[in-house]
Amino acid sequence: MTPRFSVIIPAFNSAATLARAIDSVRAQSWPAHEIIVVDDGSTDATSEVAAGYGEAVHLLRQPNQGVSVARNAGAAAACGDWLAFLDADDWYAPDRLKWHAEWIAEDAALDCLTGDYEYRDDVGRLIGTSMAQHESGRMMLGKAAGAARVVMETPGEIAAFVADHFGDTHTLSVPRSRFAELGGYPTGFKVCEDVHFLTRLIAGSRRVGVVCRSLGVYVIHGGSATRRDPVAAQRENVRTLTDLARRTVHCPAPVRQGVAARMASARYNLGCALNRSGERVAAARAVLPNLAARPGWQSLREVLSMLKGAT
Repeated sequence: MTPRFSVIIPAFNSAATLARAIDSVRAQSWPAHEIIVVDDGSTDATSEVAAGYGEAVHLLRQPNQGVSVARNAGAAAACGDWLAFLDADDWYAPDRLKWHAEWIAEDAALDCLTGDYEYRDDVGRLIGTSMAQHESGRMMLGKAAGAARVVMETPGEIAAFVADHFGDTHTLSVPRSRFAELGGYPTGFKVCEDVHFLTRLIAGSRRVGVVCRSLGVYVIHGGSATRRDPVAAQRENVRTLTDLARRTVHCPAPVRQGVAARMASARYNLGCALNRSGERVAAARAVLPNLAARPGWQSLREVLSMLKGAT
């Protein structure tokens, strides 16, 4: 099997960075079957930048409806048998598609693939790498023992990945048919929509290919929504995960355990954000469900720390 990749780039007011993202796809050592840019109601020159590539880029335009709707629209228009995604302010490493394509050609039993990536700031300085900064990533690096490729398949590996995943949207490769079966990315959520989809994907996967090499760059923005309004961002995070928990209630135990761990972390982060805003009672209420879900001294200590104003 020779996989054909449709690369989908959602873009909103991304004229300043979109060309870099597109160029990184066009420079792939394994050529993409097609590049689809979905302009999500931009008011700047985003569409003009994409249109400047002529037939090399398939440009879709839609009213502003959010990144999930944009990704889903790109997937609906795609004709490749595998989907890959890239946000307009990030970029691919030159062999990103090759790493996955060659493995898919060798092993048809892989349900989906992911991999490592770099964090960089607005000016391109390296901050770190994803697998090294997440427990699930360190687990897979240990299993790989220096190898470039490793398969995630045990219950413990799945639970750890769901709880604190290392592979983000731009390192994910998923069969187009599987994406359609899952209904794509959830709409109506502004935060954590990628976790929502990835968890549902992993819940039905038995073998996930992991490339222990950097497949791209994720840009950390100082003015991101999480930093501008951390309380609102963390509330939205909890709301998205609440919906995810509802939809995974009948999933295998490792998936439910991972979702529960992520939810506990999200409630704690919301409590911390509220605490920093001086809302101690609200902070304690935010983490109180953790005490009911996981009775014990650690959960009680979280509640007390919020009331004391210490996090």
